[in-house]
Amino acid sequence: MNPIAVRNVTYRYRSGTGIEAVSFAVGPGERLGIVGPNTAGKSTLIRLLSKVLQPQQGQILIGGQDLATMGRMALARQVAVLPQEFQVAFPFCAGEVVLMGRYPHAGGAWRAHDRAVAWAAMDAVGIGALADRRVDELSGGERQLVSLARALAQEPAILLLDEPTAHLDIRHQRTILATLDGARGVRTIVLVSHDLNLASEYCDRLLLLAQGCILACGPPEEVMTPDILERAYGCAVEIERGASGKPRLRTPAAQSRV
Repeated sequence: MNPIAVRNVTYRYRSGTGIEAVSFAVGPGERLGIVGPNTAGKSTLIRLLSKVLQPQQGQILIGGQDLATMGRMALARQVAVLPQEFQVAFPFCAGEVVLMGRYPHAGGAWRAHDRAVAWAAMDAVGIGALADRRVDELSGGERQLVSLARALAQEPAILLLDEPTAHLDIRHQRTILATLDGARGVRTIVLVSHDLNLASEYCDRLLLLAQGCILACGPPEEVMTPDILERAYGCAVEIERGASGKPRLRTPAAQSRV
């Protein structure tokens, strides 16, 4: 049984953008990178998988269960989401925010176990010293680490990441990726990214969207070819092999995001 199965799913906004008849599955412990140009439907897929949006057609299965029949709490025990930007409406401390990740399991009646899990999650991302700091006083990178710790505290089987390293400096990017690397084979991860080089290096497979449809899906070396990327992005690219052997764009660092 695959943790995620998307079957012929369509969702269109009034503007006409969205996704059309998309089907794919993500295996246990697999890392799937969702890439593609702007308005290709990447974030729409994350919203559908997290039940923020409902498919207009098709079906999504989470752990073999139809997502449409799952309650919010049941879904939160299986799926955690790391958004692009983390916002908190009230001046909670970082430790309180991370502890909120235990709500699907404890319902707010925190036990010693829940506190231990939350503090372990903060230690895992290196923010134990920030536990008593107000989140609204933290930097953007620190807030993103708090958001990641909260997601880890949920102890989900599936992590959905929407541009998790966007707008972060190198140090915070490395912290997030190193933390997620420790989950290899333990959690199923779906990563949305504009950074093709990052997605190629980090993910087992890439799903390339263009105009709301799947243009290619497979290992990075099968998806990141000059012909396929030119069809998706409308511009010529050159591909080289990185130190790890994974394909990467042969462009200056400032132009590595397409």
